[in-house]
Amino acid sequence: MKKIILIEDETSVVSFIKKGLQENGYEVSVAFDGRTGAQLVKSNDFDLVILDIMLPEMNGLDVCKEIRKTNQHVPILFLTALGTSENIVLGLESGGDDYLVKPFKFIELVARVKSLLRRSNNGNTPEIAEPEVDHEHIYQFSDLILNDYTKKVTRGGEEISLTSTEYKLLMYFLNNPEKVISRTEVLEAVWGVNYELGTNVVDVYVNYLRKKLDNQEDNKLIHTVIGMGYVLKKS
Repeated sequence: MKKIILIEDETSVVSFIKKGLQENGYEVSVAFDGRTGAQLVKSNDFDLVILDIMLPEMNGLDVCKEIRKTNQHVPILFLTALGTSENIVLGLESGGDDYLVKPFKFIELVARVKSLLRRSNNGNTPEIAEPEVDHEHIYQFSDLILNDYTKKVTRGGEEISLTSTEYKLLMYFLNNPEKVISRTEVLEAVWGVNYELGTNVVDVYVNYLRKKLDNQEDNKLIHTVIGMGYVLKKS
């Protein structure tokens, strides 16, 4: 049974979501303020975090940042009444993986939950001792190396720390080298949706990845193809 924590201060919303998720077979824990929620995530092994933005004690954006300091892999779904592109991008920039604007239909919440859990299962291998290098899990492009067994990424021998979304985005590029990839393809592969989010979230995350990978001006790997998308290729 998948374990979900709901960090939300509106009791009516908590009751509605908790009851519905339990009926769908999930184990649900609840925190009514941000600080308690952050502490519970740190001390427990949850499969998914559902996080309101407007919270007492600590707002959802700060809770997300606090979680990401020690846990880069747990999927975080933001609930927000602030549905502007700017607010949504702020949530994703703080380390969130997806968002849902209030008010929402429960069927859509369940769809987002299933999508995030599916992506998490596909993208994460249990971290156990690696006795030898298993080349089946090694992806290399130029001087960039990703080990999908240890989740370690290096470029030029220097280790690079990525969030779970940045990691999934890089994996998608490495699985499609030299191919021009559209924003819609990235949304479907990384966020699990096949429609436009109405924000520039793909551009935002590609820029995050570039800042971490492409610090060498003459040896950039991620390139923009104007009007078409992005491509991983050598300069």
